[in-house]
Amino acid sequence: MESLLSSSSLVSAAGGFCWKKQNLKLHSLSEIRVLRCDSSKVVAKPKFRNNLVRPDGQGSSLLLYPKHKSRFRVNATAGQPEAFDSNSKQKSFRDSLDAFYRFSRPHTVIGTVLSILSVSFLAVEKVSDISPLLFTGILEAVVAALMMNIYIVGLNQLSDVEIDKVNKPYLPLASGEYSVNTGIAIVASFSIMSFWLGWIVGSWPLFWALFVSFMLGTAYSINLPLLRWKRFALVAAMCILAVRAIIVQIAFYLHIQTHVFGRPILFTRPLIFATAFMSFFSVVIALFKDIPDIEGDKIFGIRSFSVTLGQKRVFWTCVTLLQMAYAVAILVGATSPFIWSKVISVVGHVILATTLWARAKSVDLSSKTEITSCYMFIWKLFYAEYLLLPFLK
Repeated sequence: MESLLSSSSLVSAAGGFCWKKQNLKLHSLSEIRVLRCDSSKVVAKPKFRNNLVRPDGQGSSLLLYPKHKSRFRVNATAGQPEAFDSNSKQKSFRDSLDAFYRFSRPHTVIGTVLSILSVSFLAVEKVSDISPLLFTGILEAVVAALMMNIYIVGLNQLSDVEIDKVNKPYLPLASGEYSVNTGIAIVASFSIMSFWLGWIVGSWPLFWALFVSFMLGTAYSINLPLLRWKRFALVAAMCILAVRAIIVQIAFYLHIQTHVFGRPILFTRPLIFATAFMSFFSVVIALFKDIPDIEGDKIFGIRSFSVTLGQKRVFWTCVTLLQMAYAVAILVGATSPFIWSKVISVVGHVILATTLWARAKSVDLSSKTEITSCYMFIWKLFYAEYLLLPFLK
């Protein structure tokens, strides 16, 4: 130990370690002191033979002894080894869950679940339809769709690691919490499980919904010749519209109508309205999602509408489209023959339209944080619409 540290000392810095030349003699491990240095001087992570020193982010460092399979914490002030925190495994498990939570893009997960629940209840014609058979069919659709959803958003992150380091550095692949191999393993596993479940259920509407979503999600993200359609603003918007507005509404409705209830194909008034309304909403989401990402998209040549037209113009275009959709929804609700449907549809959409307008006027378009917050607010309006749709009759 003395011969190793006599001409240099170990200095810790945020993000790594560096060596600082000085004469220093240490006669025991207890005399080690962890000092601070400028992070710009970091050159390497030193090793004491088979021992590894690692910072823990809490003012201390961890000494790992692989041969003995033991861990000790070196306190930065006292310099004495202490027992490793017994709660570290629980913390590690929570961190893993949090990383997967962010990787799955939870706002899309919630949107998928609510949309399937909503369109499934559009197929309900009488009280007796609400049975264990219905909920089994919904569960099959939700689980298979969520697995495909994770494949699609995961593949998008795998294809955009460098862009996300600028636009979304908190995502696991961009932050380094997940390796590329880990990301590949997750998306491959979930796509296989999704198709497997869709196949064994035996519902052709469900299986085709998964297959078309897989094809469009792959073409949207993967960087291959003639693909990576997200580079082209109009094509990218059409991909999102096809999945969120058409496939989700029609395919999952038919899954319940034909596979669960065994009824003939029938396109009802609420289904047609839901498909048309969500087409507007999907276009808005496709346009709005690029507004906060304009910096990274410019750097990496993604020609989104926000890049070509500007953030402000795209922002107010999205708000206008949604207000038009709400106006149509109010008119459709007002023509319902059922008083309860008329009241809920009209009042609900008036509230949503008013809330959107008030929120839009308060957004500072020069602040990426506020734009991102408003984008998540658009998703909340998306969720709210799926809560209202089953009441439209």
